[in-house]
Amino acid sequence: MTFVDGRRLYLIRRDGWLQPLLFVVGLVRDSNSYVAIEGERLRVRFGWFFNQTFALSDIEGVEAMRWPWYYGLGWRANLAGLVGVVGSMRGVVAIRFRERQRVGGIVPLIKLRFDRLAVSLREPEDLIATLRPRDAI
Repeated sequence: MTFVDGRRLYLIRRDGWLQPLLFVVGLVRDSNSYVAIEGERLRVRFGWFFNQTFALSDIEGVEAMRWPWYYGLGWRANLAGLVGVVGSMRGVVAIRFRERQRVGGIVPLIKLRFDRLAVSLREPEDLIATLRPRDAI
């Protein structure tokens, strides 16, 4: 975790073999691929296509999760309540929300509803430690 402009910033983990491809097409790099705590909001950004904020009070819990290879990498949705922004199968954290959230995809008119958001982080333990006290809320 680092602090940038008063925000806690957690960088998205991207597997080494995937980084050059994503960087070349400009979709995902450190400057636009992070989770940030901005006051009472959680911002999750993954390249040009995913930039969403959520109220911290809407978070029910957070935990490490296993991300199987067949879930794939990138911006993912399983249509059963899980959305993922993952660049690696390691360091994945699942953020659970009290109520279903809505997120737009590449097609702006289509809104997916989900109650779990998975992100791959370079330092997943830091985000878990920061958000975990909210488990008891």
